Amino acid sequence: MIGGAGFIGSHLVDRLLAEEHDVDVIDDLSTGSLANLADARTAGASPSGGSLKIHHIDAASSEADSLLGMRRPELVYQLALLPRADRSPRAQGRGFDAALATMEAARRHGVAKVVTAVPASALYGQPAAAALPVKEGEITPRGVRGVVARAVIDLMSTYRERDMIEFTALALSSVYGPRQPAAGGVVAAFLAAQHGAVPPCFEGDGRQTRDFVFIDDVVDALVRAGERGSGLVINIGTGVQTTLRDLWAEVGGGAGSEPAIAAARADDLPRFAISPVRARIHLGWSPWTSLGDGLARTRN
Repeated sequence: MIGGAGFIGSHLVDRLLAEEHDVDVIDDLSTGSLANLADARTAGASPSGGSLKIHHIDAASSEADSLLGMRRPELVYQLALLPRADRSPRAQGRGFDAALATMEAARRHGVAKVVTAVPASALYGQPAAAALPVKEGEITPRGVRGVVARAVIDLMSTYRERDMIEFTALALSSVYGPRQPAAGGVVAAFLAAQHGAVPPCFEGDGRQTRDFVFIDDVVDALVRAGERGSGLVINIGTGVQTTLRDLWAEVGGGAGSEPAIAAARADDLPRFAISPVRARIHLGWSPWTSLGDGLARTRN
């Protein structure tokens, strides 16, 4: 698994070990942390369950290629392509390089399938309110991040057609849950603000909507994608819009003062949600965690 020390990857590692899979994590720790794998390292060292090996290397390096050649996995999860914290064109370009290196290594070493995750908000442009929740139809990239995300999907499609390497690309809405750093998403930022008894900052008036999906639901979709949904882009979200103001109220809204207001970004999405219908059909997946339950589990 590439990016297994990150927020999403570490939760997936926990699930795979619990199902007694052997897991190799490749992570350069530029955004991930070994602390995220503390429980997994304990579980992976026990006689029961799967085994865990962690490799502190770059996914695009020759060392990563050699590792895949030695391990010969049937399935690779690539979860470290488009960093949220660094959205510079250079960082996004490195993500494409990592995708290319992964697919080339998969071709050379007989990997049957690659599963990746891309940000849905970057794939579908500025959808009209009437088009929400967005389906997987025509992809209209938003910004450099969206262009790179589409390029990654096109790249995987090419390897599928030419080299018969299956893939599934999960387009994720706003994922939240335990271990997410405050800079990793709006839910984590709001919870950090509440914990510190300070108001959050809204970019815009707070009426923007987002589609919040809990980490355990996302991990379930990733596991299912290992065996289903080949050759497809599949949305993983709830289809439900929640305004940032409503989210702050749900979090507890109670830092004691109104949120600070900053100017909205020029390319900000006023409203956004994605349809989970294709996931239901092709993965047998549906979100089951309500926002209230997910927030409660994130706090604990």
